[in-house]
Amino acid sequence: MRYTFALDLKNDPALIAEYERYHKKIWPEIEASIRESGIMGMEIYRIENRLFMIMETDETFSSAKKAKADSANPIVQEWEKLMWQYQQALPTAKPGEKWMQMERIFAL
Repeated sequence: MRYTFALDLKNDPALIAEYERYHKKIWPEIEASIRESGIMGMEIYRIENRLFMIMETDETFSSAKKAKADSANPIVQEWEKLMWQYQQALPTAKPGEKWMQMERIFAL
């Protein structure tokens, strides 16, 4: 299954560069938590301060299970807190909402 998400970064070139440096080599515990949840592949793209994420998952993936596991994992919580220093919610996000799932409107 493929999922797509969007999120913004704070519009500050130094912060954006630092965010990208963190993503050149993510923490091994973060990679492990991603893979253990059934996410087979993940890519993040950027234009200006807008991020676009593509996740490819296997049949074991559940966003509810991933959220529960993440909330119980102190390393994931530390990573999320650190990343939030660079990120900002999309203008239409609900309070506490980060990555917003996108809707596919075209496929060829």
